[in-house]
Amino acid sequence: MMYQISELAVEVGLSRTALLYYEKQELIQGRRLSNGYRVYDDNDLQRIRLIQQLQTGGLTLKECKACLEAKIDRQLLQKRLNLLDEEITQKQQSRHFLAAILGEGDLKEWHENANKLAPDAHLDWLMKQGFSEKEALRLKWLSKDMNEHEQYMADFMKVFASLERWAPGSESETLKALLLLPEQPNAILEIGCGKGLATSVLANNTNASITVVDNEQSALTRLSDRFDDEGLVDRLTTVCASMTELPFGNESFDLLWAEGSAYIMGVTNALSQWKPLLKEGGVLMVSDLVWLTDAPSEEAIEFWRQEYPDMQAIDTRLKQVESAGYDVLTSFTLSRKAWENYYEPLIARVKELEPEMKGTQALQDIARESDIYRNYLGQFGYQMFLLKKRG
Repeated sequence: MMYQISELAVEVGLSRTALLYYEKQELIQGRRLSNGYRVYDDNDLQRIRLIQQLQTGGLTLKECKACLEAKIDRQLLQKRLNLLDEEITQKQQSRHFLAAILGEGDLKEWHENANKLAPDAHLDWLMKQGFSEKEALRLKWLSKDMNEHEQYMADFMKVFASLERWAPGSESETLKALLLLPEQPNAILEIGCGKGLATSVLANNTNASITVVDNEQSALTRLSDRFDDEGLVDRLTTVCASMTELPFGNESFDLLWAEGSAYIMGVTNALSQWKPLLKEGGVLMVSDLVWLTDAPSEEAIEFWRQEYPDMQAIDTRLKQVESAGYDVLTSFTLSRKAWENYYEPLIARVKELEPEMKGTQALQDIARESDIYRNYLGQFGYQMFLLKKRG
């Protein structure tokens, strides 16, 4: 049977231009009739259909021609198969991400990677998705899933609602750091005060006016009520604000106090952005989670890689401090007791809630973190740094 080019195009689902290109590449051989029309036979039709079958394997026309005219090049096909496997893997990853964004999968790994590779851009992107800065920060550090964030935070807050501490610490070590100051402060800014455990130490051991900042108004209200009961409220100013945009003028304070909070915005960002708030010769006390060994266990490394990608060795933080324009007055590591103050009540609380909250992601995450504390504390710890603003 003979086919004009337009008829052959219909049979094989290709354009006239494509068929002319096939002929130019000597994949098919048409002939011109005396009336000027080009015609093709069944051999051309079947050859095109075989080429189309070969193309389903990702072969180029050149490769198809080679397969048609000689014995199959197995090395060539293996290379093409390997490339195809790579493309499939990439497509599957793309599909997984898009499905997760639409609420059909887990976004945790994607958020963890984004936070590690581009922390500031990741935070800005979350806020563009409609999250307030407060919620975006909680999503970034806690839930790590846009679609499950609300339920995760409800579960998380249920666990912590009755707990006194939300991070490792002790009043004795807050006092230790305070007593290491070169001189008594007159104006203190505490950044990320939480329930105010450190605030009480600062108030009871100095005569300074104290401004506390947190983005949780309920915590500030409880702190203010407690200071009122203790007759200290006249020395306290509470400000509900983000630590990334502190509403104070330059050189307003001679002491900035930030226990376990700088990581939220990034320690190097905090060192840079908070420095102008200090008076000449003022001091910043900042505590941060650090590695205490050069050879931590793989499980601890993997856990903190996910939970705190910017975690560094003490020497690395000290170099960053120097580069940011501070002199290191001293530093020391929080004791095991400071960790017990936080984790032992937390572990008891998880056990108490397990019957009704078993299987919730928040409870699982808290339990895993508690296991890391039990097994590897000493490989990591909190370091209190006292830093003097360099003139």
